[in-house]
Amino acid sequence: MVRQPLTPEQIESGRRLGALLRHARAGRDLAEVAHAAGISPETLRKIETGRLPSPGFGTIVCLGQALNVPVQELAATWRGSGDPPLEAVS
Repeated sequence: MVRQPLTPEQIESGRRLGALLRHARAGRDLAEVAHAAGISPETLRKIETGRLPSPGFGTIVCLGQALNVPVQELAATWRGSGDPPLEAVS
C-alpha cells in the first residue's frame, strides 16, 4: 500500500502537536516519557520535532496519558482550533 504524501497543512498540524508535547514534557526526560507511553524515544523525538507529523491514534492516546494531557486538547492542537491552555499542561 502506497502512502500519499502529507499536505503542508498536515505537516503544520504535526508541528503544532509536537510543540504541545514538548511543552507538556517540560523537564521530564524524553526516554522516561516515551517508555511510559510505550513508544521508543526516537519515535517521541520525531513526533516532537514534526518529522512524524501524523502519529497513530493509539500513540497519541498513550502520550496524552503519560503527559496528563487530555486527548481532546491534543486533537484541538492538531486541528489548529483554538489555543489550548498550555499552562494546564504543565
